Amino acid sequence: MISVITPAFNEKDNLRLLYERIHKVFSQIDEKFEWVIIDDHSNDLTYDVIKNITQKDNRVRGYRLAKNYGAQIAIKAGLNLALGDCAIVMAADLQDPPETIPKLIQKWKQSAQIVWAARTFREGETIVTKGFSRFYYWLMKKILNINDLPSMGADYFLLDREIIEALKLFQESNGSILSLLHWMGYRQTTIYYVKQERKYGQSGWTFRKKMRLLIDSVLSFSHFPIRFMTYVGMWIAFIGFLYACFVFNNALSGVPIPGWSSLIIVITLLGGFQLIMGGIIGEYLWRVLDESRRRPQFLIEATTEKSSID
Repeated sequence: MISVITPAFNEKDNLRLLYERIHKVFSQIDEKFEWVIIDDHSNDLTYDVIKNITQKDNRVRGYRLAKNYGAQIAIKAGLNLALGDCAIVMAADLQDPPETIPKLIQKWKQSAQIVWAARTFREGETIVTKGFSRFYYWLMKKILNINDLPSMGADYFLLDREIIEALKLFQESNGSILSLLHWMGYRQTTIYYVKQERKYGQSGWTFRKKMRLLIDSVLSFSHFPIRFMTYVGMWIAFIGFLYACFVFNNALSGVPIPGWSSLIIVITLLGGFQLIMGGIIGEYLWRVLDESRRRPQFLIEATTEKSSID
């Protein structure tokens, strides 16, 4: 059985269309499937739409999270709840065409354990969005040494059951599933498609969420920030030593020590570097605290599944 996992946030107008297309695709390829929809605590009628779909088709299961955890946690929730021999993760905004599903399944049946659907072009996206995406994946290649990441990104993918079970071993509260999957290894391959323009609604993928993903990805999989702080500290100390020699030499020669302007500039620069370094250390310490609490990664507020009492 194939599990299709869809995190959804304010997608009431897209889910019905997505269901029709998914149903049509699986009817054509004659594969058994289930559709697991994770409502990331939408503030519109998304969960009502999910309930209506589940009443018509018992292959669809819906869950509403207790609060807006973000797409990464919603995907983790879906993977934990999936029952299939493999799982396909795709967004609810119809930008990832369900018609690509047969290609993903074909690669999986050819022994690939992780199949990425990489974007060759992004329709309807702004220059800023495309630029941030390229920058993010460039950083992942340079800092995390994930050289096989597509430059345009890949957040539409298929995972074998073995990978799903392996992911359950990782209980990190912060991080990127995409980076984690690349880090894990296994047999991976890629297909390509054109990311389509959003049909209805607006994306909940705000700049703040993008920055959080960027920071989580770097801090969770690389020692680069800490190592960078060490290098910067060494260079500042060396420059300070040279400046001290310059001042000492001027004092021996009877030349007046430079005035307050240069001193204030040095203090300001050092203060700025120290604040940045303190912020980086704080990010690491916060993650240590967050992990030590051992809180559940998500809570489910409601589900369309009937309880055993019913």
